[in-house]
Amino acid sequence: MPQLTWENAEDIGLALHEKFPSIDPLTVRFTDLHKWVTELDDFAGEAAQSNEAKLEAIQLAWHEEWVESQP
Repeated sequence: MPQLTWENAEDIGLALHEKFPSIDPLTVRFTDLHKWVTELDDFAGEAAQSNEAKLEAIQLAWHEEWVESQP
C-alpha cells in the first residue's frame, strides 16, 4: 500500500477496518480516530493537517467497509 495522507480517506478507512474489524466506526471519538490514523504503519501525513471534515470522511469510509462486513 502506498504512503497514506489525510487525503486518502477511503484507503485509511479500509486500513482501519482491517485493524479494528469489530469496532463500529460511528462509536469512535475523533480524538481516538486521529490517534489511530497517525499510528497506521503506512500513514505519512502530518498530524496537524487533519481537520473535522477529513476525520469525518475517514470515519464514513471506514463505516462503509464495516457495514459491508456485517452478516
